[in-house]
Amino acid sequence: MRCPWAEHPDYHTYHDSEWGRPIRTDQGQFEFLTLESAQAGLSWLTILRKREGYREAFHGFEVDRVAEMTDDNVERLMLFAGIVRNRAKIRAAIGNARAFRAIQDEFGSFNTYAWSWVGGTPIQNAWATLAEVPVKTAEAEAWSKDLIRRGFKFVGPTILYAHMQAAGMVNDHVVTCPQHAVCLAAAHPV
Repeated sequence: MRCPWAEHPDYHTYHDSEWGRPIRTDQGQFEFLTLESAQAGLSWLTILRKREGYREAFHGFEVDRVAEMTDDNVERLMLFAGIVRNRAKIRAAIGNARAFRAIQDEFGSFNTYAWSWVGGTPIQNAWATLAEVPVKTAEAEAWSKDLIRRGFKFVGPTILYAHMQAAGMVNDHVVTCPQHAVCLAAAHPV
């Protein structure tokens, strides 16, 4: 039985093949960070349904191309129905790409930096029910503060924890979900 949050059919493929699987690439980290930031105040289903639009709008999440986007690109995207047309979130994605590159320069990769917040290995939780799963953790709070200090926007601790879950930095599948064991087996250090 899937995690209770994934009961809607539109979630099935995402839940069963992506959510909680460790992401070990900068492009993957940037995609999920951008999507989670876009979700702020909205449902994940809204963002998931617009994911292809986000891929189109943000150059397949190629961070260098996104970092070079201009005010003209922002205005164009405000007319593009394939994404959530929120000026602050669009500007945040571009600004976050620039800050992302600075982290790449400092750490060699954003992925290395991201995984350092969990010691390089996914945190393995064993929740019996969805009600036990936290919305944020001390790790997410600390990481959020660091990203904000580095100029990121829309990266509060709840958003960061959702990113950690999606990127497989924590295994928050409930133990009765078959994906819990799959993600446990997929865990390996950087």
